[in-house]
Amino acid sequence: MSEIFYVVPEEQHNALVTAAYRKRGYSGQEAAAGARFCAEATRHGIRTHNALKALHLDHLFGSAAGGCVPKAKIEKVKTPYRAAAVWNANRKLGQATGYAAIEQAIKLADKYGIGMVSVDNAFHYLWGGGYVINAAKRGYIAYTNCTAAIAEVVPFGGKYPTLGTNPHSWGFPTTAAIGYPIVIDWATSVVAMGRVQQLAREGKQLPPNAAVDENGQPTTDPTKARHLIPFGAHKGYGLALVDEIIGAFIGGSLPTLRNRWGKVGDDKGTCCFFFQVWKPEAMSAGAFAKGRNQAENVKAVLADILGHGNEGCMLPGQVEAEAAARSAKNGGLLFSEAEINGFNELAAECRKRKWNLADFKIAE
Repeated sequence: MSEIFYVVPEEQHNALVTAAYRKRGYSGQEAAAGARFCAEATRHGIRTHNALKALHLDHLFGSAAGGCVPKAKIEKVKTPYRAAAVWNANRKLGQATGYAAIEQAIKLADKYGIGMVSVDNAFHYLWGGGYVINAAKRGYIAYTNCTAAIAEVVPFGGKYPTLGTNPHSWGFPTTAAIGYPIVIDWATSVVAMGRVQQLAREGKQLPPNAAVDENGQPTTDPTKARHLIPFGAHKGYGLALVDEIIGAFIGGSLPTLRNRWGKVGDDKGTCCFFFQVWKPEAMSAGAFAKGRNQAENVKAVLADILGHGNEGCMLPGQVEAEAAARSAKNGGLLFSEAEINGFNELAAECRKRKWNLADFKIAE
């Protein structure tokens, strides 16, 4: 039996999420960015990074713990490189910083063909795909990674968590070819901790070899999961290292100190972001077969990949596109009963009217 979802008007969702951020001291602009981002994650079916996850993360490591500073100002660091920008976010809300960074990278790409933005002293920006999908819809190729909020992943063959879930996110402007942008977006663990929390709320089990308990033993019980395992053994481990090494070049903290403010002392405990955006024309060699132009060549390549008996295969970004289409068809954002109960806890925190399940239609 398929799970039942209820349709919540986006304006109602955004009003509550904005109020929750405002109550925690964030500016109107920051709160609006936070609500907008959470709506985008929900619209595209990214339930592990919706408002419940965002505000839970803020409570654990953000405004309540000193890891995020409401109303902080981004400091632009001088660099001699015209296509690159370097920022000190001063622990500003991650979604507000992420939106600003991808826009700056796009601005640089418009001028130089490629743009790069490196961000130090940041707070986690949540779903990296949310930034690149927006850029891809506007015709750019985009990439981002970040060092995750805390070290909760054990290295391949290790016992102690010294890596974040460290996501990678790519966006490609393929709407003209297939109807939606290809978005390759993943954490480098088998699952994100947000997924563990979601499954715990819903009383469901984890997949095998995704997490370990407090004794380092594999578990499928999300209530007993303490640390995560990289996907693909040494391969996922290597990809997780990419984020940590890029972060180290930017100025990042030691992974085991990140957001552990009781242990930081005179060291650092913040995250780093990395954004790169470029115009497809900037990488065109022009030598396309059979007189195809760049867009036609992309379409032909994708058609070849999904041909030869592979017609039933999916492309990255397809699930998100289908979720967005379902949201649009239903005229709102889709939430489970358990998630609506979570929003009612936020409503109580903000002294706002609770959501009544009977007020929402069931999604088709």
